[in-house]
Amino acid sequence: MRPAALLIFFFTIVFSPSCKQASTTGAGYSGWAAYAGTKDGSRYSSNEQINTENVPSLQLAWTYSSKDRDTGNRSQNQCNPIVVDGILYGTSPRLKLFALNAATGEQKWIFDPATEDSVSSGDPYAYFKVNRGVMYWQDKSGRDKRIFYSAGARTFAINADDGKPIRSFGNNGFIDLSEQLDREATTNPFVVATTPGIIYQDIMIMGSRVAESADGAPGHIRAYDVRTGARKWIFHTIPHPGEAGYDDWPDKDAWKKLGGANNWAGMSLDEKRGILFVPTGSISGDFYGGFRKGSNLFGNSLIALEAATGKYLWHFQTVHHDLWDRDLPANPNLVTLHMDGKTIDAVAQITKHGYIFIFDRVSGKPVFPVEEKPVPINGLPGEEAWPTQPIPTLPEPFARQQFTEADVSDLTPGVHQDMLEKFRKVKHGVMFHPPSKEGSWIFPGFDGGGEWGGAAVDQETGIMYVHSTELPWSLTMIDIPEKKTGNGSTKEAGQTVYNKYCLSCHGADMKGNGSSYPSLLETGKKYNETTLRRIIENGKNMMPGFRQLTDDEKKSLSAFLLNSAAGETGPVITAAEAREPATAAGSVVTKSILDEVPYTMTGYNRFLDKNGYPGIKPPWGTLNAVDLNSGKLLWKVPVGEYRELTERGIPPTGTEGYGGPLVTRGGLVFIAASKDAKFRAFDKKTGKVLWETELPVPGYATPATYEVDGVQYVVIACGGGKIGSKSGDQWLAFALPKH
Repeated sequence: MRPAALLIFFFTIVFSPSCKQASTTGAGYSGWAAYAGTKDGSRYSSNEQINTENVPSLQLAWTYSSKDRDTGNRSQNQCNPIVVDGILYGTSPRLKLFALNAATGEQKWIFDPATEDSVSSGDPYAYFKVNRGVMYWQDKSGRDKRIFYSAGARTFAINADDGKPIRSFGNNGFIDLSEQLDREATTNPFVVATTPGIIYQDIMIMGSRVAESADGAPGHIRAYDVRTGARKWIFHTIPHPGEAGYDDWPDKDAWKKLGGANNWAGMSLDEKRGILFVPTGSISGDFYGGFRKGSNLFGNSLIALEAATGKYLWHFQTVHHDLWDRDLPANPNLVTLHMDGKTIDAVAQITKHGYIFIFDRVSGKPVFPVEEKPVPINGLPGEEAWPTQPIPTLPEPFARQQFTEADVSDLTPGVHQDMLEKFRKVKHGVMFHPPSKEGSWIFPGFDGGGEWGGAAVDQETGIMYVHSTELPWSLTMIDIPEKKTGNGSTKEAGQTVYNKYCLSCHGADMKGNGSSYPSLLETGKKYNETTLRRIIENGKNMMPGFRQLTDDEKKSLSAFLLNSAAGETGPVITAAEAREPATAAGSVVTKSILDEVPYTMTGYNRFLDKNGYPGIKPPWGTLNAVDLNSGKLLWKVPVGEYRELTERGIPPTGTEGYGGPLVTRGGLVFIAASKDAKFRAFDKKTGKVLWETELPVPGYATPATYEVDGVQYVVIACGGGKIGSKSGDQWLAFALPKH
């Protein structure tokens, strides 16, 4: 039997005796009033009107279209909506905020952030960005109702009744996340929010997405007054002198120049105890850390803070001195576990590399032992890789942990031989091998394993359901030559800017890498200079804006891209020449921390065969059930298929995907996520598919469920746009037939 078939049929489910009913049974889980359903991040619903018996009858109840997708198929919609008092609040591909009748999909109002932005309002691409959700707050009287949501760097306060900005909040209705970081003058100004923050009492707590280059801004956690927008507290994730963790840094000036350690993936809140749980990303920049020596606290950490004040309580670092972009990818799940006769209020954190770390919420003590295991340290010259990495003994990983020659795809003999040859060109295959010029396998890939869709936890059983993509990526480093002196041409200056900011994604030859990192060779056919300059300044979709560039740098980069696209420059650069510095005549060279980085990567390279299928044996995308009480992996099934492979007799392989599951008391796990544009309901006990439907484009988002007027609905945003999928702007809601 093929490995994929073994994975599908291997597990027969009998729930562990340890899966006793938690003390939180049903309480507070009937609605979907916060990102991930509830502030504890559980993605669980106590609604059971839709259940294992009747789910095959589920049918389309309503659709809504914002009609603002990118016709070039680059826009996305990753929003997990909220529902309050029968009103659904969500966002569109152009970051418009809307309110719908949650029972009919009828639009009540819509807010367009472009109308509040005199600088970018004329840019057709400025608001094709990512937003994953919104926040709701109301005062005790119920008269002041607010939606908080982010469009780029701005977080708006919007009247929930009429969709108008609340002008008394912040700067005429918004706060700017690039401000009040306690270090504005020395950083890359790219600071935005993609995942919503969290509301505790009368404060809004925010994380951020920052640049992942070495000059990225710090990712400090900040809290704001929900009425005025005034900053209430800040937790410095790169500690300042005298603060918790400061002495962990060998470089006592790290807080002045380093960035990252940001919370881009969302937070979770134990509202009763007032404890905030914050997962963070790595210290900027990725893949080389010779300028950021040490373990890099509080990067790659789960941090517990006092929600009212930001006071540090405890933390655990899941990756030391990260060199592999192993950001913590999703908000953690709060759950009550039952182990050896004891009840434990726990917090569970998934990772990109397929592990689950579980801690006591109050003490921070790991529920299962975590071992510091030796890892390779032979990194690039100047690198000081950390000698150990923490590996939990349990729970069992939800993603495969090794990629060897025996795992290379064998869809056909020809594919197998071709992929073997490519596999052998990458030297290092051990997890946590430092980046090198010989190349390393990143498996699970840069996008997981676990990703921003997050995990769902059944609050009655303590069983986690988590989606995993199992696709290898390769990482290869190259030198940056010594800086030349003197003045160069405009072409050389533009190439320098490209090499500094664009090469790692779009490659030394400008050909990109698949649909996620498009080729720039056709730039001149798509854009004129004015439009290209706007994209450089504002970003587009997941591309950050580069407003920190000087006018000369923007001008030279635009000219370089347009001329290269017109074929005037020939081959751009070879790997050995990559990122060679030059300056335009008369320009001034400004020294930055980027000058301390002697290496760069050749690009984010998925391991795909000539037909676009993953170069590893399936499954390629899975849904996994993990008993958090015992730590045992209960079952693993594929999510998604390639119809043409199924028709050839190959069992469903799963697909690369994005978006999380939700689990219900009705016995179901709902998930879209797959590249085949299907929305499915699985039996949570067995992993069997009980219902599926075709979506207009893939639903790369996490679904929500709620009840209005006695009817339970399940809704999903269909944005597509990733990994070669068509873009969409529809929302689809499903319900049982009315009798």
